[in-house]
Amino acid sequence: MRAHYDDIADWYEHDFLAAQRDSDPLELTALLADLLGSGGGPCLEIGCGTGAHADRLRALGWDPFGLDISCGMLRHASAKLPVAQADAECLPIADSSLAAVMTVLTHTDMPGYPAVLREVARVLRPGGVFVHLGVHPCFCGGFADRSDPAAIVIKPGYRDAHWTTASWTAEGLRDKVGATHRPLPDLLHDFLAAGLMLERFGEGGAPTPTVFGVRVRKE
Repeated sequence: MRAHYDDIADWYEHDFLAAQRDSDPLELTALLADLLGSGGGPCLEIGCGTGAHADRLRALGWDPFGLDISCGMLRHASAKLPVAQADAECLPIADSSLAAVMTVLTHTDMPGYPAVLREVARVLRPGGVFVHLGVHPCFCGGFADRSDPAAIVIKPGYRDAHWTTASWTAEGLRDKVGATHRPLPDLLHDFLAAGLMLERFGEGGAPTPTVFGVRVRKE
């Protein structure tokens, strides 16, 4: 993942994100407001990429800082928030030290996402929250043809966890860096297995959701 994202970091920042800069088609701003909400103090963003969500966190009152495995992505992010290079499966954060952690559209880049969630549970203080905004497991994947937004075609493959570069478009990320698919029940079970309590859900994107959001809490 590090090498793949290093190779496309400039394209991601200047072309892929630039096309969405004046809009919010995935409704990420509303989802963060609903699931994370306003707060204060540090909020860790896992897989911060080029720092595209830093302003959304600041608007909610948080002080964002980000971790990512890709030096190429962090080169762009460093102008937007404090960052460090790190593997999400081994966070360089002290136990029970954070009130808030979040991630946006990263779990498909992390084959070891259950281990990432265990790390999230470790660094959260009791009562702390983690917000996951991820590619919607039910409607996005190598099994989903989204070429007609009004009629998403779901082919066989949804129920099988797998990694793939299959994509309905050459203008996105999946065909360039690949993605790991986890069916919705598997994903929800991963939160529970990490000892995180499911608390609230949301969806973003229209007319068929592209993003599935979850807020979990450490008891």
